[in-house]
Amino acid sequence: MSKALLVIDLQNDYFPGGKFPLWNTDRTLERVLTAIDRANHAGIPVIHIQHIADTKKGIAPFFNEGTEGAAIKSEVLDAAPGSPIVIKHHADGFYQTNLSEVLDGLGVKELILCGMMTQNCVTHTAISKSAEQYSVTIIPECCTTVNEAIHAFAVNAVSTRLKLAEIEEAI
Repeated sequence: MSKALLVIDLQNDYFPGGKFPLWNTDRTLERVLTAIDRANHAGIPVIHIQHIADTKKGIAPFFNEGTEGAAIKSEVLDAAPGSPIVIKHHADGFYQTNLSEVLDGLGVKELILCGMMTQNCVTHTAISKSAEQYSVTIIPECCTTVNEAIHAFAVNAVSTRLKLAEIEEAI
């Protein structure tokens, strides 16, 4: 079964010094880099998903196109050079994006998800109508959000709908 690692919204605005810093980002970044390294060694493609604010709705508090805050963390890009970047404007990484086409082009059947805003972008992508054709796994230790409680609630909420795994089990 062909797998892909989706790295969701590892963007500067979510880190210290950004416009909307989240909980536990430094540790999450370390774990995501470990997951990317394992994927690289296993021949599993890495796909970055980047949230850019919808300009039709005006200037957003963060993730405005062309800003340093909207940029994917350089360490993440450096860990997976040449990996596709899918731009999204909504929580669901599939909604009005080319993610399905990218996955189809790679022959992917299994998705492994990690990233920022566990309760929003990670879970919305994981349980998207478009994700139903894939086997989906979330690596909770490679995700974070505004605080530990919301992260735990989000992980628990999706635990009956998809697989949760540690890095070593997923990749």
